[in-house]
Amino acid sequence: MSSIEMLYREALNRAIDECMAADENVVMLGEDVGLYGGSYRVSEGLVAKYGEKRLIDTPIAELSIVGNAVGMAIGGLRPIAEIMTANFSLLAFDQIINHMSKYHYMSAGKLTLPMVVRFPQGVSKQLAAQHSESYEQMLSSVPGMVVFAAGDPNYAYHALKKAILMDDPVLFIEHELLYNKKGTVDFDAELDPFKARIVKEGSDVTIVSYLKMVDDVMKAVPEIEAKTGKNCEVIDLQSLNPIDYDTLKASVEKTGRLVVVEEDHYTGGYGARIVSWAAEKAFYALDAAPLRLAGEDVPIPYNRKLELASIPTPDKIAEKIIEWGADNGL
Repeated sequence: MSSIEMLYREALNRAIDECMAADENVVMLGEDVGLYGGSYRVSEGLVAKYGEKRLIDTPIAELSIVGNAVGMAIGGLRPIAEIMTANFSLLAFDQIINHMSKYHYMSAGKLTLPMVVRFPQGVSKQLAAQHSESYEQMLSSVPGMVVFAAGDPNYAYHALKKAILMDDPVLFIEHELLYNKKGTVDFDAELDPFKARIVKEGSDVTIVSYLKMVDDVMKAVPEIEAKTGKNCEVIDLQSLNPIDYDTLKASVEKTGRLVVVEEDHYTGGYGARIVSWAAEKAFYALDAAPLRLAGEDVPIPYNRKLELASIPTPDKIAEKIIEWGADNGL
């Protein structure tokens, strides 16, 4: 097998397809995942191959979708539950947090839950406050669950396959604006889904991000480097729980400066976890106080100009890092 260019959604589709072909216990359930092919075309064409008993169209009832997946996993299947958007996952939080994440521990290891819950999140284009949230800060703080964040097609393919094959429950977070992103998928790669990816090597500042914000950071990097004369190292976290702190530590020890960029709201945002770790575990490696760039503490507006004003964008990322750098030796 070789490397090919494919869309992010196609990479997810292929991962599911290969797992379903290899193991008849792999099933998928969610709203419109069967005949319609999924809200984002991730399961397109699979019902024709595997039938409606393995591609299960469900009612619009997220608590039921995840609850049924929990029961399927306990019963020996490997379910992939799709939720249409992160906001709707709130309706399933009881099943996700009280059941999916805890049954293995509460049963003293007698029950295993080899299941995946997938959903996209984040700000798309004018989907307004009830379809644009990010909940990784809450979900990755729950013990007992693995949380992956797929920022590119290659990781989407490899990490989803490994998530489906794991005997632990996995939350697999995607982004609404990444489904049509094209990238190279290396099918022969030995990718460790728990390891952070160094997207760009550099020597003067470590910029940590995940999901779509990695692309926005990369768009900002040329301006940052041109105006500061310094080199940026960009890291895609990929696994949000657990976090690959070894890669972060090695980078911060090299650069001496840390910036975290996230789309989520600033107050209580996921990036605070990375900054807290740096203060506790990498304090003496830092030559400056870390910088955290995040969304505004407002519900996401519908108006496009206000929507963009509420989150980091490439121009704002460059401006804020250059401004911070001027005061911190960058």
